[in-house]
Amino acid sequence: MRRLGQRLPGGRAHLLTARADRRIRNWDYRYAWIRDAAYAVFALRRIGFDGEADSFLGWVLDAFEHSRQPRIMYTLQGATVPDEVEDGEPAGYRGSAPVRWGNGATDQRQHDVYGEILDCAQWLLSGGEIQPALWAGLAGLADAAERAWRQPDQGIWEVRSEGRAFTYSAGMCQVALGRAVRIGERHGLPGRIDQWRAAAEKVRRTILEESWDEKSGTLSAHGVDASLLALPTREVVPAGHPRMVATAEAVAQRLSAGGGLLYRYLHDEAPDGLAGDEGAFVLCSVWLVDNLVGQSRLEEAGELYASLCGRASTVGLLSEQIHPTTGEFMGNFPQAFSHIGIIASGVNLQRTRAASRR
Repeated sequence: MRRLGQRLPGGRAHLLTARADRRIRNWDYRYAWIRDAAYAVFALRRIGFDGEADSFLGWVLDAFEHSRQPRIMYTLQGATVPDEVEDGEPAGYRGSAPVRWGNGATDQRQHDVYGEILDCAQWLLSGGEIQPALWAGLAGLADAAERAWRQPDQGIWEVRSEGRAFTYSAGMCQVALGRAVRIGERHGLPGRIDQWRAAAEKVRRTILEESWDEKSGTLSAHGVDASLLALPTREVVPAGHPRMVATAEAVAQRLSAGGGLLYRYLHDEAPDGLAGDEGAFVLCSVWLVDNLVGQSRLEEAGELYASLCGRASTVGLLSEQIHPTTGEFMGNFPQAFSHIGIIASGVNLQRTRAASRR
């Protein structure tokens, strides 16, 4: 793999012209995404905020119970997000039009939700008694993941094109099954423990075998996709596995926006049903830090991590995306994903550095 921060052939910064700065990918983000909530809980636990993490998980489970099915996002009151409508009157921030109210992704199928919740629950429920109703709900999510992992969905990036069978979504279904096994065995709970274990192993094996693109030398999610970098952090595929190492290298090269920044995917390889271009996605580079740590490439990981922290504003905040040419923040500021990733990866990097010096 080339040194991080080096400008790589095939990078796509040239697509972001002044014309693209109109930022027509303009969404109503005044809601709580379950995925973001799960990442927030993880980061809070890593830095010792156990009470806040427990309360956040309680809010998520209450929202699930209230809606009687897992949805991908809720209002802050735990209610259903309203349908998306376009408002042609406001100009939008710096011409970010059209302005939208509500969010059309609320009814999407995103199978990673099952894994996000059970991943949180498996360490938040490490002590004490688990009530039967709670366990029934969590077991139901594991059963749903077992049914869903081969089915198409809109994926972590919420594409508005036809659904596809995304590797990340399948991986998070594997997480749901594996975490249900851990919780059930740890607490001696009834359930389909052996079936979940077998299904989790089947999903992991299928990802390594059927998602592998021999021609490109990478795991694939209908093209190179930076979400694949999250597989090691969720314990689906080890960072040091040869196919994961090759995948991280392919993502770093083919999705490079320069300066250690990464795009999420290539629009021409994986159309998302949306007009307009976008910037580099901060969380993707954070995931690359985690992969480098997992490969024991601590110097490179540290350099990339420092460069990402250096892009924060004067008050230490980051947006969701960054214009790779100008370094300008491109909306959704401040953004949970970016900060959560920085926290979790910073802890991971520091702990690994300390362990390597012993």
